[in-house]
Amino acid sequence: MSQSERDAVAAICLLAAFADGEPDDKERNRIRTVMDGLATDAGGAGAGVSNQVYQRVIFKQTDAAREATQLSSPDMKKLAYEMAVSVCDADGVSTAAEQSFLASLAGACGISAADAASYVKQVDLITDAPVDGGAGIGGAAAGVGAAAAAGAGLGTPAPISDEMQKEIDGSITNYSILNGALELLPQGLASAAIIPLQIKMVYEIGKRYGYTLDKGHIKDFLATAGVGMTSQVVESFARRLVGGLLENVAGRVVGRGLGQMVGNMGRTATGGAFTFASTYALGQVARQYYAGGRKLSAIDLRTAFTKQVAAAEGMYSQYRPKIEEQAKRVNPMQLLNLVRGG
Repeated sequence: MSQSERDAVAAICLLAAFADGEPDDKERNRIRTVMDGLATDAGGAGAGVSNQVYQRVIFKQTDAAREATQLSSPDMKKLAYEMAVSVCDADGVSTAAEQSFLASLAGACGISAADAASYVKQVDLITDAPVDGGAGIGGAAAGVGAAAAAGAGLGTPAPISDEMQKEIDGSITNYSILNGALELLPQGLASAAIIPLQIKMVYEIGKRYGYTLDKGHIKDFLATAGVGMTSQVVESFARRLVGGLLENVAGRVVGRGLGQMVGNMGRTATGGAFTFASTYALGQVARQYYAGGRKLSAIDLRTAFTKQVAAAEGMYSQYRPKIEEQAKRVNPMQLLNLVRGG
């Protein structure tokens, strides 16, 4: 991938992030930090992105059509489009403004309306999957019963056994391993599943303690804890650019099975570690929050999340073999089932 192509892919991801208007200050700052990191890493483990990319997007000096002209092949354009769909859907099914942007990008990339709509539908199904659709990863979310339901209404957590505590820990670990594995894959569909899986994990943890949560509450919880949805997807693709995972993808794996290519594990380990750690930290903070009757303040939630991320990063080497093995086994046909809990 040439420098101009890396810059164009990064710009398209940024344009997708801003397609629905300016994100809030936290998200914008996270995205700016991500782009600064890409520039800093130029010439390191992987090639970086030019410093001017963020500025030309922020100051509206470019658009989808202009960036698409920098992509050398139909497959590379398709990859950029798929990444943009995942960014637009990061916080839920794309809005009218995002749909307009994606339609413009598809036209600029030479992707037919039918093919574009088909891919958007795939991602929408993943991002809009119900949180209560099944057993989840690594164990069923036990029914809470009448007493627990009453406790949810009173804001009192349902008591759980030590054995159930272990089950919750195991489920958090399994979600973290799976999300770490998805981070190692180059395709946009894999990234699209990471946040829905995090949302489902939090739903299941809340349910264990007697709280029936909707997606709106869970998204607010993620944002309060410091888990930016749009910035997380942008950062995922940024790490892949820096790590070289997208190098030579075009013409070889676009549109094929996600499990057919894990990429250079050594060069993408940082991304897998970050996603593993952030998912694990989110699960542990959710358990602390709902076990304590949802009484933690926003500051306490963010502090707890930061501490848990640091602790989980130290655990990555222990779980890395399982994450890499999981990445080799992922089947694209299973992603929707995984998010739905099958």
